[in-house]
Amino acid sequence: MTEYTLYQLFKETFMLSLVLSAPILLLGMIIGVMVSIFQTATSIQEQSLTFIPKLLITGLAMIWLAPWMLTQLMQFAIKLLGQLQTFAR
Repeated sequence: MTEYTLYQLFKETFMLSLVLSAPILLLGMIIGVMVSIFQTATSIQEQSLTFIPKLLITGLAMIWLAPWMLTQLMQFAIKLLGQLQTFAR
C-alpha cells in the first residue's frame, strides 16, 4: 500500500463521514437557531425548550435518512472490500 493509496482512503472516509453527518447537523443547527429566535422574541429563558425540538428533529432526520445513509455506507464498504487485494500488496 503506497502513501498515496492510504491518503486517498483516508480522504474518502473523511468525506463520507462529512456527507453522512452534515444533513443531521444542519437540521439541528437550523432548529436551534429558530428556537433561539423564538425565545428571544418572547423573552422565554427555559433551557429545555431548545433541547426537545432539536432531539425530535434529529431523531426524525436519522430515521428518514437511514436508508440513504446505509446505501452510502454499503457502497463504500463494497468498494473498499473490492480493493482489499491491492491494499495487501
